Amino acid sequence: MNSALVRSFCMGLAFSLSFSCTNKSEIQSEKNIEVTAKDILGNPAYQAISYEGYRAKSREIQPSVEQLKEDMKILSAMGIRVLRTYNVQFAHASNLLKAISELKKENSDFEMYLMLGAWIDCKNAWTGQEPDHEVESEQNAEEIDRAVALANQYPDIVKVLAVGNEAMVKWATSYYVQPSVILKWVNYLQGLKAEGKLPKDLWITSSDDFASWGGGDPLYHTEDLNKLIKAVDYISMHTYPYHNTHYNPDFWRVPIEESKWSEIEKVDAAMIRAVDFAKSQYDSVTNYMKSLGVNKPVHIGETGWATISDGLYGPDGSHATDEYKQARYYQLMREWTNKAGISCFFFEGFNEPWKDANNPIGSENHFGLFTETGEAKYALWDLVEQGIFENLTRDGNKIRKSFEGNQENLLRTVMAPPSK
Repeated sequence: MNSALVRSFCMGLAFSLSFSCTNKSEIQSEKNIEVTAKDILGNPAYQAISYEGYRAKSREIQPSVEQLKEDMKILSAMGIRVLRTYNVQFAHASNLLKAISELKKENSDFEMYLMLGAWIDCKNAWTGQEPDHEVESEQNAEEIDRAVALANQYPDIVKVLAVGNEAMVKWATSYYVQPSVILKWVNYLQGLKAEGKLPKDLWITSSDDFASWGGGDPLYHTEDLNKLIKAVDYISMHTYPYHNTHYNPDFWRVPIEESKWSEIEKVDAAMIRAVDFAKSQYDSVTNYMKSLGVNKPVHIGETGWATISDGLYGPDGSHATDEYKQARYYQLMREWTNKAGISCFFFEGFNEPWKDANNPIGSENHFGLFTETGEAKYALWDLVEQGIFENLTRDGNKIRKSFEGNQENLLRTVMAPPSK
């Protein structure tokens, strides 16, 4: 491996990870001023991340309020100030809000805000019956009601309500709905704001794949989508170069002119191309929005990079998966979005082993910047060295580096992408 390149990467990573903490001090004097979504989103002093605190292989085992408070302290220490959650069907979201509220009472300097998700399904989703993508689930109304209640109970924490998660994209075959369903609920929530039944500064959006927002296949370019773009307060789009290393790999494979480079040089070049791929999807959404005569914020509601995988992204697949690549992607995405004034909800804070419970090495279990036991992956090694996690634990485990801090062993896991 090229040690000079690795040292250069680590220096850049240290700079990007300390960026939010440095800017945070500039606004500390304003901590007593209530901030809004408009103040938070796109502000590099408020770094964002996707978060759910599940430790077990089933969501039936809910994390306790004390466990959630542990996680909040860990994320806060690394400069995170905004979280994204996904549903209010379980106790997780309400317990998380309780945990944050308690931390704020214990420490007036503590800041954490929420983009609260309400899960939206089609009829027969997850039932074993044939999903009916033309009709919405009867449970959606109850989910929206729960989200509204929490937003009103915790207006100092909940700053965004997101209607659905990848709920319109056609590859979500188990549950996707038509844009008319999302539009219906966004309009309903905007109406509650207008009536004073929700905080007036609460922002309403839906968080979905870039294609669902008009950035891809023209089949998504419908009148209902156009109305939805005009109805939301901002667009929350998802971009996943990681998955596209398999499904759309032209950008990923090593070009002929790089064939004689070292393995790590090939990887570094590929990660730059991966971020360029994300930028192109972001631009495709903003361009479609502007083609409608609309000009409002577009933020990244989800993007990430897994560190373990079998199958499509592992050694026999696209070679996309390891901690070095995740760290590089995290660094480059933070640098770009901080500079561009884009919020980036990086997916995700901690591994969630329930996501592919029957396959422990499935990639969906391994998107966290921390493992489920609290090991800090390579992206965060520099912060461990700085001591910011000192005296913090996850379920009794001290925050330590993955690979026991042995960079040489970590780098042995790194494979360059396949050649073109």
